[in-house]
Amino acid sequence: MKQQVEVKELKEGKYMIIDDEPCVIKSISKSKPGKHGSAKARIDAIGIFDNQKRSYIGSVSSKVYMPIVERKSAQVLSIAGDIVQLMDMDDYSTFELMIPPEYKDRIKEGAEITYITSLGKMKIDLR
Repeated sequence: MKQQVEVKELKEGKYMIIDDEPCVIKSISKSKPGKHGSAKARIDAIGIFDNQKRSYIGSVSSKVYMPIVERKSAQVLSIAGDIVQLMDMDDYSTFELMIPPEYKDRIKEGAEITYITSLGKMKIDLR
């Protein structure tokens, strides 16, 4: 799910969609309006799921999409290699996700972890 917002409403740390990928905004720089046009904004962001750096340049008054990013909790049911089976704590649905290498030693069976979901994609996110 996503919602439409104007570029001037975006802030650092919020989310926006660039190249059909939800990204977290790292920096925003705005220029003043000139003689022949409106003010422009340059937004640098990093993809939530692929960690790729992306940029957006456009008018401050143009509209962009902001993804709805949900942080949920789940219980670890089982671990098989690089794949963990989780059960959502709200609706009790089960699903499988890849374990990122940096979280391998922190995930244990029976523990409760957090994950991010947006635009049909999911990722384990321990803080």
